[in-house]
Amino acid sequence: MTMQRVQLEAELNNLLQPQRFRDYCPNGLQVEGSVEISKLVTGVTACDALIEEALSLNADCLLVHHGYFWRNEEQAIKGIKKNRLRKLLLNQINLFAYHLPLDVHEKFGNNAQLGRMLGLVTEQVKGRPGDIAIVAIGRPAMPLSLEELQINLEGALRRKPVVIGDPLAQISRVAWCTGAAQSYFDLAIEAGVDAFITGEISEPSAHLARESGVAFISAGHHATERYGVQAVGDFLAQEFPLQHHFVDIENPA
Repeated sequence: MTMQRVQLEAELNNLLQPQRFRDYCPNGLQVEGSVEISKLVTGVTACDALIEEALSLNADCLLVHHGYFWRNEEQAIKGIKKNRLRKLLLNQINLFAYHLPLDVHEKFGNNAQLGRMLGLVTEQVKGRPGDIAIVAIGRPAMPLSLEELQINLEGALRRKPVVIGDPLAQISRVAWCTGAAQSYFDLAIEAGVDAFITGEISEPSAHLARESGVAFISAGHHATERYGVQAVGDFLAQEFPLQHHFVDIENPA
């Protein structure tokens, strides 16, 4: 059983609505491969190791969160970029990539999946004026301490987070945004939450956390963004004649 590439492309674009976003890269089909698709591999980043795993599984399609052709990157096809593209093209592997659309999808997105894993109920989603709403704000099922939230997060993601804040502080409202969203910490502070969860931390984040009293949790860029693409892959395999394999290429970032 197989699925036509054009059908899969239409289904993904209908599901994730890439036309709504001004993104840092093209969303959708980035590298065209075989017309017929039977085996889908999903992963966070279209790195060489993920391509090799796809080859070993005889996959004809990759679906990732971090693809290629980022704004302001070197445009020449050489070096690492050449090697990655060469493997995809020679082996007729389609590459689909969705960045912001996969972060904010209300059901399958990275934010939605992280909230589900932590038992957080989304009440609103905030963004800067004129930009996409990307920071989820909500509540845990019941108030808990920052230390308890840290333990829950570490258990869910299998990674020790960096936490700035009083371990005994009570957490009743949380903001979260997966990946490199530390620059949105000010929105979380303005929203009056008790803690902000994201993937990365920058030097100012610790000072802002201490001075605002809002805890900052850096849980890993890769670790927080493993689940959206996996959820989409599972959905596609349930709805269409596709085999799905999620491959987690370890990344400490």
